[in-house]
Amino acid sequence: MVAILLTPIALWLGQDVTDYALLLGSLLIVLITELLNSAIEAAVDRVGTGRQALSGRAKDMGSAAVFFALLLVLLIWGLIAWERFGVHCCAN
Repeated sequence: MVAILLTPIALWLGQDVTDYALLLGSLLIVLITELLNSAIEAAVDRVGTGRQALSGRAKDMGSAAVFFALLLVLLIWGLIAWERFGVHCCAN
């Protein structure tokens, strides 16, 4: 849902094709990572419901991947917003 809401904002925020690719691509990376994380969780849960150290690690790593994908979105969106709206103190 958030990706759908952010898509028009990305088109407004970006200033060229590279910006659009970075903004929209970072959103797609989050969606892809979330799908892979869900697949890992489904596969682990299918194998068994008992607590297994490796199963827990697999789920934790999938969640960490989603977290890092979200950090990437924050970095890319923040840098592009800074470039567009940031104060350029040293510009002549």
